[in-house]
This record gives sequence, structure tokens and C-alpha cells, in this order.
Amino acid sequence: MSIHVFADWGRFPDSVPAADAAAPRQVLPVAAVRDADPAASPPELRTVPGDTVFVSSRDTARLERFCAENRIPVRRRPDIWGDLLEPFLDTSFDGRHQSETLDRLARNGVGRAEAVRIRERVGPLMAAFNGVHQDWCHLGLADLLDAAASDLVPAGLRVRPQDRAAFRTWAMEIADRPGPTDPA
Repeated sequence: MSIHVFADWGRFPDSVPAADAAAPRQVLPVAAVRDADPAASPPELRTVPGDTVFVSSRDTARLERFCAENRIPVRRRPDIWGDLLEPFLDTSFDGRHQSETLDRLARNGVGRAEAVRIRERVGPLMAAFNGVHQDWCHLGLADLLDAAASDLVPAGLRVRPQDRAAFRTWAMEIADRPGPTDPA
């Protein structure tokens, strides 16, 4: 069995294609899947090279079965982008919480100075994106990638089409930083 991929979103063979039917269709063979995190939001597959493929939350049970049937390790990964994007939530956090977040990032390969630089780079984009969404609970890698090309964000803040592949690679590399992972 393979996962069919439409743009950045994973789909199982009998599911409905993503809204962007013009997106190039790819097949992700089982051998290309390193591990999965069905508990992530949204659920994720991690490829051998380190890319993240998002799976619809409606397919969580199917993803779990797919992993079991194909002996794909299920691992709970640190949500590095969730921590990096926390300042852009429609919520405020006290100094202690902010310090704990920065400590968690450091344990996962993102030091304080780098976290500041990353937040400065994506801050205007994510502030504009979440100004529309008004999410107060969680922003993560999927949200960052959505925001990069979203019509909800002013054109001057979006990642230019010719720069999106490099931006996606940069974001994926950060998400794949070595850090503690827990077997699910």
C-alpha cells in the first residue's frame, strides 16, 4: 500500500483528492516513510529524507492501521514549530511559560538566539495569518506552510512563489531537528 499525496497533504488511495486537483500527483511508497505521528495536529508521516507529509485528521485511524500493517514506527515528535509559533497565538503567556518554551526548543536543537531569528523571519507572516484565523490553541508547521501562500495574508508578506520550495525545505529541516522522540 502507498499513500497518495496531493500537494503537501497525504491522502489514502480511496479518499477524495485535495481541493487543488491541479497539483501534481505523487505516490509515497512505504519504503520512503521513516515514521509517523498520528497524534500530531494534523497527523504526520515523516519521510526518510526528513520531509513531513500531513494526513487529514479524518484518516487518523487509517494512518494507524497503515503504520501497523507496514511496520512503520509510530513516534511522538517534539512540536518544534508549535513552540516557535506560540508568540503568534491569540493568547498571552507569562514569563515562566515563555522561558519553558525556549528551554524546550533548546533541548530540541533550537537555541534562544536562533529562536529569536526564526520568529523575526516568520513573525509578520504568522501575525497576519493568525489575525484572520484567531487561533488561540496551536499553530504549527502545517499552519506556517499554509500561511506562506495564503490569500488571507497580504501579498507583501507571503512567500514569493519562486521562494516557496526553499522556504518549505528550511521549515522542514527545522521540524526535523534531532531531539527526543517518544515511541507512541
